[in-house]
Amino acid sequence: MTCIEKVRDFWEKSPLWTGESKHQSGSLNFFKEHKSIYYEDCFAGSFDPRFLPFNHASKSLKILDLGCGIGFWTTEFASRGFTHVHAADLTQKALDLTATRLELLNLKADLSIQNAEKTNFEDESFDHVNCQGVIHHTPYTDRAAREICRILKPGGSASVSVYYRNIFLRAWPILRSLGWLISLLGGKLKGRGREKIYRESNVDEIVRLYDGAENPIGKSYSKKQLFELLEPYFTVEETYLHFFPARSLPFKIPKFVHRFLDKRCGFMIYTTLRKKCAA
Repeated sequence: MTCIEKVRDFWEKSPLWTGESKHQSGSLNFFKEHKSIYYEDCFAGSFDPRFLPFNHASKSLKILDLGCGIGFWTTEFASRGFTHVHAADLTQKALDLTATRLELLNLKADLSIQNAEKTNFEDESFDHVNCQGVIHHTPYTDRAAREICRILKPGGSASVSVYYRNIFLRAWPILRSLGWLISLLGGKLKGRGREKIYRESNVDEIVRLYDGAENPIGKSYSKKQLFELLEPYFTVEETYLHFFPARSLPFKIPKFVHRFLDKRCGFMIYTTLRKKCAA
C-alpha cells in the first residue's frame, strides 16, 4: 500500500469527529456538536473573518474547499452566500458526510474526490482555495502547495493552515513531566486511540497521534519551514495562530485565558496567501 493509499484508508475509516462525538455520525446533532467544538477550540469562541477571501463581498467567487473533511468550511462558505463552492476530499466518506451536512442545512455545493497533491481541475479554475489542516497529512506536501497554486486564477487567494510547532511542542522535552501530571489529573483527547497523548515523549508522535492512533502522517512546521514551503508559489500576506484544544484539559480554563493561549500559543498556523504572478 502506497503512502497516499494509507492516508486515504485511515480517513475513509476515521472521518473527522467520528469516534469522539457522543452523537450518531451524520446526524444533525453530530454536526451541531462539531461546529460548537470547532468554534470553541479553533477560534476560542468567535469566528475569525481572516479565513474569508480578500474580496468576500463578491459572492460569485469560485471557491474550493480542498480537504473538506466533514464539511465545516464548505457550509460556512455556502451559508455566507457564496454561490460557487466546490468541496473536495480524498475520501468518499468525507464527501458523503459533507453532502448530508449541506442537505440538513438546506445549502448547496459541488463535490468531488480529489488528491490534494494532484487534482483533476484545470489550470486557474478558482478565485480562492481554502485548505485547513490538510497538507500536513500529505506524503509530499510541496506537491500540494504547488497544486493549489496551479488551480488558482492569477492573483487568486488562498487560506492554508498546518500544525504549528509552537512553544509547547518546542519545549516539550522540558514540559514532559507537566504532560504526565495533566494526564494523571484526567487530561486526554477522547476516542480514536488518543487517550494517552499527554504521556507521549516524542513531539512528532504527538502531532501524528492527535488525529488518531492509526493516522499514518501528521507533520508540524515552524514559521520558517512553512514560509520555505509556500513562498516559491505565493506571497504570504499574513500569518496568525489559532487552535488551543482546551477540551483536552482536566479542568476548565477562563475564557480570557483560552483566548490568550489561542492567539499566542495556538497549535495551528494559518496563512493568507496571494498567488504570485508568473515571471
